[in-house]
Amino acid sequence: MALREIVTVPNDVLRRKAHKITTFDKDLQKIVDDMIETMREAPGVGLAAPQIGLSERLIVVEYEEDDQIEDSPKKLYVVANPEIIKVSEDTELGIEGCLSVPALVGEVERNLEIVVRGQNRRGQPVKIKADGWLARIFQHEIDHLDGVLYTDRAIRVWKPSPEEEALIAD
Repeated sequence: MALREIVTVPNDVLRRKAHKITTFDKDLQKIVDDMIETMREAPGVGLAAPQIGLSERLIVVEYEEDDQIEDSPKKLYVVANPEIIKVSEDTELGIEGCLSVPALVGEVERNLEIVVRGQNRRGQPVKIKADGWLARIFQHEIDHLDGVLYTDRAIRVWKPSPEEEALIAD
């Protein structure tokens, strides 16, 4: 495994529609492993392939299953060719940041519940039902695959104060 450089705006790869993954070989497995290591080191809760300069439809997400319980185990999701196939009508505003848009945060409206269909790292079909913060993370990462940044959807973007950064990190 190796850490990859996270590309930042205005890198063109962040604005391109990523290519569908058709080959699930050892090269892809290395990319997945590198993405997981890079996401954890950053640290972040999700990473899309365009964020490491690859125009491929691949995301990794790692999130605590129960954020109400301290030190709850984290669940890792690796999804190739993800697509949102169902969304709730209910939405919620929330604050988002992005490893590719450093030093800024924004308030973004997202669906509270979604269903994502895709393939796992071996090419087998997966379907994920996500709600709350996990749904927000998936929507954010899938947007990256279509060249959309959270700043495009935000109703407001700002540089957070140190106090706000501490709250957002929690």
